[in-house]
Amino acid sequence: MWFEGFESGAWAAVAVLACVPPLALAIDAVWGEPPAPVHPVVWMGRALGWCGERVAPLSPQARDFKHFWLGAFAWCALAAIVLIVSWGLERLALQLPVPLAALALALCLKPLLAWRMLRDEVLAVEAALGQSLPAGRERLSWLVSRDVQQLDAVQVRESAIESLAENLSDSVVAPVFWFVLLGLPGAALYRFANTADAMWGYTGPRGGRYWLWAGKWAARADDALSWLPARLTALLLALAARRWPAGLAQEARKTPSPNSGWPMAAMALLLGVRLAKPGVYALHPRGRQAGPLDTRRAAALGGLAVLLLAPLSVLVALALGGVA
Repeated sequence: MWFEGFESGAWAAVAVLACVPPLALAIDAVWGEPPAPVHPVVWMGRALGWCGERVAPLSPQARDFKHFWLGAFAWCALAAIVLIVSWGLERLALQLPVPLAALALALCLKPLLAWRMLRDEVLAVEAALGQSLPAGRERLSWLVSRDVQQLDAVQVRESAIESLAENLSDSVVAPVFWFVLLGLPGAALYRFANTADAMWGYTGPRGGRYWLWAGKWAARADDALSWLPARLTALLLALAARRWPAGLAQEARKTPSPNSGWPMAAMALLLGVRLAKPGVYALHPRGRQAGPLDTRRAAALGGLAVLLLAPLSVLVALALGGVA
């Protein structure tokens, strides 16, 4: 396993290090996000923004292999830096006594996942909708990249619930999944890939530049790394609701993304509501319109899924440690 060679007793090390994800989730629940100046995801975003200005063209070009390979090279170079830094931090942490090593790794993992902020932002959209539709649209714009100005109140609510479901996978389940498999470098690489997809993975213009080819590598890398976590998120939501959502696979395939449809469709089916992106897809179209209580139900269901993720990560880490 990734922490083989830990100088303390092998099983003691496995047992304590298996607690790193629950510790990180507990830190998230109590303290939330670290300040932006020391947040590694903010640093990743700044590096991607700087490289993006030099990678993506100002005008569209057909079969633009030049900018595809520029984007791929830039992505790989930045990913290498992320892996080297995270590996170094992990090595340093593993030199500490076992309990301190677990705490140090949890503090390193925490900025790579974010449940408390996601839940609070989604609930803030609902609170803003209670004031006015323009306030709800404005708050939603903090969460999604789509145009929110034409959305009605129900569509704003649907978008918020979709964002909660999708980001439950991207911002919580996937970082923990990759940490359990590959340690801190795995979680850091995933978070970088997901951030790169959010900034570069567009099929049209964004920020005055064209990303169809320049961002293709970033989009495909995120698709690959998110494939299993997205489906695991749907399973966790089903376990939290204590029932399997019938027709999940059929509904999940309606979205353009090969992954985001799974947690979003699971949420729609389990809540019994319709979730749609106008002109693109409609999940559980026979469901009722989402109401104010459904946003809170979605947040509660997501919270239960996170609670289930914590012991599941411990069990899988212990099992992998036993195999190793």
